[in-house]
Amino acid sequence: MPRVNPEFRIVENPDPGAWDDFVCAHGGHLLQSAGWGELKARFGWSALRLALDRDGELVAGALVLFRNLPLGLRLAYLPRGPVCDPTDHATFAALSETLSATARARGAFALTIEPDSPSPSPPLFADELRRTGEGRVGVGFQPHTTIHLDLTRDLDTILAQMKPKWRYNIRLAERKGVTVREGQLEDVPTFYRLLQITGARDHFAIHSLAYYRAAFDLLQHHARLFIAEYEREPLAAIFVTAFGAEAIYLYGASSNAHRERMPNHALHWAAMQWAKARGCARYDLWGIGDDRPVRSQRPHRSILPDGLRQFKQGFGGQVVEYVGAYDVVFSRWRYELYRRMLAWRRMSTRP
Repeated sequence: MPRVNPEFRIVENPDPGAWDDFVCAHGGHLLQSAGWGELKARFGWSALRLALDRDGELVAGALVLFRNLPLGLRLAYLPRGPVCDPTDHATFAALSETLSATARARGAFALTIEPDSPSPSPPLFADELRRTGEGRVGVGFQPHTTIHLDLTRDLDTILAQMKPKWRYNIRLAERKGVTVREGQLEDVPTFYRLLQITGARDHFAIHSLAYYRAAFDLLQHHARLFIAEYEREPLAAIFVTAFGAEAIYLYGASSNAHRERMPNHALHWAAMQWAKARGCARYDLWGIGDDRPVRSQRPHRSILPDGLRQFKQGFGGQVVEYVGAYDVVFSRWRYELYRRMLAWRRMSTRP
């Protein structure tokens, strides 16, 4: 156990319910939730909820994921975190020291941190982390650019911010007999079949059926599966979460049938209304890709099909760009080996 300011007590894996309450109360992201950690732990990662306690209360923390890679490498990864008040410098310094020391002690060659911080805000943790390891601009795993829709306004105003064609299509779906219902666990295979069609059509990889079953099961208190149907035929489905003040459109799928009935427009409108009723302040469309030239410090670029990017942009909202990832390096030669492995993988998967 790393040493830390005696004002704090380090707590590993606090109660999942208490952890989620803490993350929500501090405006933390779904990817810092206990359920997300359990999901990733079932599919190749190990998860650690690491918290600082002061006077019996959790005041800072992070969900850290560990992954064993080829060539004996082990990476520590902190998705959309940490959860801490960055203006509380003493707590932030203690958390930074604890995170680095724990990652190093568990055999990680580096700790990749991808904060929930929009640009141009700097990664405020960087100065503290530089004291515990060599800092590098990192390779991110999450969408670098997305769209946030404001759900605090009334429904008519939310509709008004959309492009006219999108408002028309929402009404068109209803006129053409499209209905939207909330799915259950037994509907996940239907969602997966639609996802297989979508992946083949739009040329992207998908997880296994077991992954989506687990996601629905573990996140069920925060998630809904919405299914659009015409005459009981499933046309499209989306998997949406509501955690704290933020709803996220995580996964979407559609068939090739009856696309003229605009089922995807109906789905998102239903999801937005559900999220607003849950008290969410915004709806994250979870990535619009990046069509800018590749920059050396961002070797993983998200490329979204033009049609899907335009579809998301049609709902209006604000484009948000995140600060990206930051790597705290504990072993320089292992880190360079890791970067070369990533470069080789990118070259080998190019069309």
